[in-house]
Amino acid sequence: MYYNKVEICGVNTSKLKTLSDEEKRSLLQRAKEGDSAARDELIYGNLRLVLSIIQRFSGRKENADDLFQVGCIGLVKAVDNFNLELDVKFSTYAVPMIIGEIRRYLRDNNSIRISRSVRDLAYRALQMREELTREHEREPSAEEIAAKLGEEKSAVVRAMEAIVEPISLYEPVYSENGDSIYVMDQLSDTSAEEEHWVENIALRDAMNKLSERERKIIELRFYRNKTQMEIAQSIGISQAQVSRLEKGALARMRAQI
Repeated sequence: MYYNKVEICGVNTSKLKTLSDEEKRSLLQRAKEGDSAARDELIYGNLRLVLSIIQRFSGRKENADDLFQVGCIGLVKAVDNFNLELDVKFSTYAVPMIIGEIRRYLRDNNSIRISRSVRDLAYRALQMREELTREHEREPSAEEIAAKLGEEKSAVVRAMEAIVEPISLYEPVYSENGDSIYVMDQLSDTSAEEEHWVENIALRDAMNKLSERERKIIELRFYRNKTQMEIAQSIGISQAQVSRLEKGALARMRAQI
């Protein structure tokens, strides 16, 4: 976790200042009047907000210093564009600005090449989503975003899906007592040609040497194409336990063969 990183971009995070709402408003007023010192103090006084936001992106294995710098750009934009006449807390306005800046950075550094027109439409759609969210205080539908942009809903949906960063099938999504559940564990196998893969590689004898519970899990998982969650609900144990038993059973089967 980034909070364990005491120094980010030369900033000692353990000594970051926290401003009260009154202090923020006073500094914002002075900054709007051209006081550069107040502007700097306001930015520095909200670095802890940037630090808290980059925790959301810790699973991406991105460099913490890079994310912090990009988040600071979003913070500066929030400081410079905040409207004091709005009855909104500064942090309420700054958070989506910081998140948006980080997301743009991650999209621009995506290894998958996306056409410029699709990327531009996706950016406009994301900006419109942020505007509609602030306006209506809820997540807008794809139809609402498309209508505001004057684009087809299908084009907007495809563009937004295109910039979503892909994840590995081996990306952990949950852990319990040291047992991890991966993305691939959430998927069922509906491929007809592999429906009877256990028989096809002569594993029936190995299966007979498993415990009754292990055989049940293997049968449900590979014969009946059930997900680990479905199996867990069926036999009354946790998904993490199903994952552990499945991996252990397969390991013993391979060793016997």
